[in-house]
Amino acid sequence: MLPCTFMSAAGSTVGAARRGSALALISSGTYLAGAMWPPVFEQAIANFGWRQAMLWYALAEIVVIVPLAAIYFRAPPEVIHPAAGSGASSSKARVLGWPPNAVFAVMCGAAVLCCIPMAMPQGHLVAFCGDLGISRSMGALMLSVLLGTAFLSRQIWGVLSDRIGGLATVLIGSAWQAASMTAFLFTQNEAGLFTVAAAFGLGFSGIIPAYVLAVRELFPALEASWRIPTLLLFSGLGMAAGSWVAGLLYDHLGYYAPAFAAGVGANILNLLVVGVLVGRRRYRAVYA
Repeated sequence: MLPCTFMSAAGSTVGAARRGSALALISSGTYLAGAMWPPVFEQAIANFGWRQAMLWYALAEIVVIVPLAAIYFRAPPEVIHPAAGSGASSSKARVLGWPPNAVFAVMCGAAVLCCIPMAMPQGHLVAFCGDLGISRSMGALMLSVLLGTAFLSRQIWGVLSDRIGGLATVLIGSAWQAASMTAFLFTQNEAGLFTVAAAFGLGFSGIIPAYVLAVRELFPALEASWRIPTLLLFSGLGMAAGSWVAGLLYDHLGYYAPAFAAGVGANILNLLVVGVLVGRRRYRAVYA
């Protein structure tokens, strides 16, 4: 989870100069876990069954995570607030020449559109491999490759976002995701799918942290505490919708091509929306 308190702090040196890199680092744990766990679970389920594997995993969570959470469950460090008076005036200021909440609503919609295709390979890659006659163990390894490359490339996306800004990073990452998502439609062999999975991981991993960075760049720091969680809520809705829609289409049509094609369509809409925001920002920078 991305700590909103980090992005709310306005005076931090790290927050001012390396926000994108810091966001990439602290949000990489899920992908590292995603790279490690699929082969472990595949073997555990094959040998002990999925119920037993889940029970043992739940026990490990209780033994390891709960004590660690208790250790770190303490009062947060002091938050540095912006100078008095800046929040009230800036909250009424226009963003990119438009009403702030309108721009934010567009960003939330864009987050839904990009997360629909983002969720499809992550949720259905193993089943997709099974349909093509590829073993589940290879599918699990393929998912590990996808999430492992996402972990590594997220650090690079963070550095890039520090240089070109959050919105431009979202646009590039979304274009990369659309291209690799399209490649899933035309790839049927094991070696090709490993390559496409790695490419997909390289592309999508920097998008969500870049959205958070864009919110911090466009809106006052005092509003980060509610805007960032709201944006992440919409991105989560997109992830849930993408995985569900892919399963629904597969159940009705019997193969994954229509689901992945729908994901590509949502991704193209996302590119159009984010492209408008990026173009608007560049226009304002030149002519404002």
